[in-house]
Amino acid sequence: MNTDKIYAEQLANEYAPKDTSKVVALRKLDARAKRPAMIFTYTLGVISALVLGVGMCLAMGQIGSGSTFSFVAGIVIGIIGIVGMSVNYPIYKRMLEQGKQKYAYEIMELAKEISEN
Repeated sequence: MNTDKIYAEQLANEYAPKDTSKVVALRKLDARAKRPAMIFTYTLGVISALVLGVGMCLAMGQIGSGSTFSFVAGIVIGIIGIVGMSVNYPIYKRMLEQGKQKYAYEIMELAKEISEN
């Protein structure tokens, strides 16, 4: 196989004008179905990682008074961060499925119209 030819065809397809707006509409529907799950997942993941980091800093005495209370509070806060990160993926899967179910009919109809042409 000539990889240069494959690359050239792929690049040409990327720059070729789209002859139908249905493909663009299909991509937008797909993105609309997935966007809420992605935004929630990234937000919860970042917040949970920061909470875990604060808990670790408290437990190691980097912030706080370094007392036993700070140590225990750091462990509790760290566990909350770990729980947040642990539930992130199952929540993402559930939200993604809901988004796909919400737009499934429209996407399937548009995909069928595109494939028939």
